[in-house]
Amino acid sequence: MSQESYDVVIIGGGPAGLTAGLYTSRAKLRTLLVERMIMGGQVMTTTKVENYPGFPGGIDGPDLMLRFQEHCQEFGLEVRTGDVETLVDAGPVKRLTVDGEPLTARSVIITTGAEPRKLDIPGEQEFTGRGVSYCATCDGAFFRDVPVAIVGGGDTAAEEALFLTRFASKVYIIHRRRELRATKVLQERLAANPKIEVLWERTVERVEGDTSGLKRALLAGPDGKPQEALELEGLFVAIGVTPKAHFLAEVVELDRDGYILTDAECRTSIPGVFAAGDVRKKMLKQIATAVGDGAVAAIMAEKYLDDLEA
Repeated sequence: MSQESYDVVIIGGGPAGLTAGLYTSRAKLRTLLVERMIMGGQVMTTTKVENYPGFPGGIDGPDLMLRFQEHCQEFGLEVRTGDVETLVDAGPVKRLTVDGEPLTARSVIITTGAEPRKLDIPGEQEFTGRGVSYCATCDGAFFRDVPVAIVGGGDTAAEEALFLTRFASKVYIIHRRRELRATKVLQERLAANPKIEVLWERTVERVEGDTSGLKRALLAGPDGKPQEALELEGLFVAIGVTPKAHFLAEVVELDRDGYILTDAECRTSIPGVFAAGDVRKKMLKQIATAVGDGAVAAIMAEKYLDDLEA
């Protein structure tokens, strides 16, 4: 059985992966980008991107990612939806399996990003898709004129809380600490919005509902106060992310949190395998840094292939 062979296979279709694909395709390297879910990654869940240069006034995340995709495909990037199940280092050739189909690549760029962290509480799994959500911009419109809550205290939680006010009658922010980690400008917007109320020093212990969906969240209060019931129909979770590199645990070196360890030039512990974007260990995780990573990884992959042929 013949196998498709590529110069570069990119695993993941967010900003880092699409940027890498732009660079490698433009360099005339035969490149395949494999995305498991929706092209664009987590940016597809962002209502407005205000900190990516070149778009005064901001741009909706899906619109930005559509431009990324159209741009890189101008240079012949091949895109495929699928799940990369295995990656095996065979020296100058890397062997991959995508949805059971084998293929080979001379180099690989991993840009799988990260996924939302779960609360791991009773009822969460049961009501996921029936009131519990991890993407306000995806599901917010389903909660018109009803009370909702968002769990978290960072920029994502603040942005999603503001977005939810377009639809919900009331938006609670449930935060385990006494102050938010969100940037000051976002905190000012939260404080100025009459629909938003912050519940300080609270944690969600369980969620309950009926056949129609979520109806309440049970909260643990501060200083051992009795559990309180918060009536709502939507609970949005924004408590951070987990890197999507678990399937590579036996392949490349990871840190204890599951992020891929690389050097400053995005090289992993395996020659010819690179990592870019939120899946690699680094301080700042933004669209701009993912784009920078993607460019670096692509250039280093090109250099690696040139060295192989020298």
